Amino acid sequence: MLMFILILILFLGVLFGANAYIFVRLVQALPTLPLVAKVLVGVCMGVATCSLFLSMALRGSAMPAALSRGLFQVGSVWLVFLLYMVLALLLVDVAAWLRLTVPYGFWAALVLCSVVLISGHYRYKHPQVNVVPIAFDKACDSAKPLTVVAVSDVHLGEGTGREALARYVDLINAQSPDVIVIAGDLIDNSVHPLYRDHMADELARLTAPQGIFMVPGNHEYISGIDAVARFIEGTPITLLRDSMVTLPCGIQLIGRDDKSNPARASLDTLMAHADKDHPTLVLDHQPYGVAEADALGVDLLFCGHTHRGQVWPLTWLTDKLFEQSHGYHRWSHAHVYVSQGLSLWGPPFRIGSSSELVVFKIQSNKENQSTQITH
Repeated sequence: MLMFILILILFLGVLFGANAYIFVRLVQALPTLPLVAKVLVGVCMGVATCSLFLSMALRGSAMPAALSRGLFQVGSVWLVFLLYMVLALLLVDVAAWLRLTVPYGFWAALVLCSVVLISGHYRYKHPQVNVVPIAFDKACDSAKPLTVVAVSDVHLGEGTGREALARYVDLINAQSPDVIVIAGDLIDNSVHPLYRDHMADELARLTAPQGIFMVPGNHEYISGIDAVARFIEGTPITLLRDSMVTLPCGIQLIGRDDKSNPARASLDTLMAHADKDHPTLVLDHQPYGVAEADALGVDLLFCGHTHRGQVWPLTWLTDKLFEQSHGYHRWSHAHVYVSQGLSLWGPPFRIGSSSELVVFKIQSNKENQSTQITH
């Protein structure tokens, strides 16, 4: 607990230090700014800094939808603005230290920061569709390649609302999926906005003749796993928690409960129930134990959770933290894909990462084991 408090104090110190740095540089750029305007700017910056935390603290309350959504969006955007505005101003300061003059330094930094944020927002709003052919060495009873559309980290709530969900459903259905799988974090922080905005109506439009399946992520536990399970029951999605279903094509779909549940079954236990003559597709929200999954004979592992850090330089951190932080990799046996997420948490920017929808084209082909990704 003491360590958590110390980290929280450090984080808040950095956060308000960043605000102070930007405020001082703004005042230097506008030396004639009246005192009342300075106070107003300072108050606005403080409110923006606190908005995201206030929104999260009040999740599930009876707060008006517009206010709840506004607090979340303003606060999340401001966090990333702080990061990149500070970096841009530091570049200006370093240039000055090197005796290189940057005309209108504060405003040049603001323009640079704005360009980065706008391009990052565009990348977030335009997900890639990554098509991944998979050839299994085991029997798969399908006359044509099976199309499995794989989704993770939609984070439905105040950040990803019904309008965005409608676009995602259209994008998923456009791939003509035989099966849809969701590797957790479908819901963000609370089921309340999903009921309020009737998002189950959009999820009901998902179409996949062999089924729609989902495993919980850590945000399903943040939202309340029992409340999430009740919500999912009102949709065409089947929630898998340490359970297995066999698809009509013979693929055994194993859904793991999230790592947030310390009592979840081990992968070894789940794999013991699988027929080794037919392929296994494992859904596990957090990509821990990838090497173990490979050693246990998992044929295809699909995960999410990392977002690949979502914004630089957090991309570097996730690449160091996880055995596989994003994308496709063929291990000694297993095909493994870690999705960066169809949507994201919090700030609506993709800087150094991408929003993505994954489409597996699965067939049994013992002779051709090469896998390529097309965009």
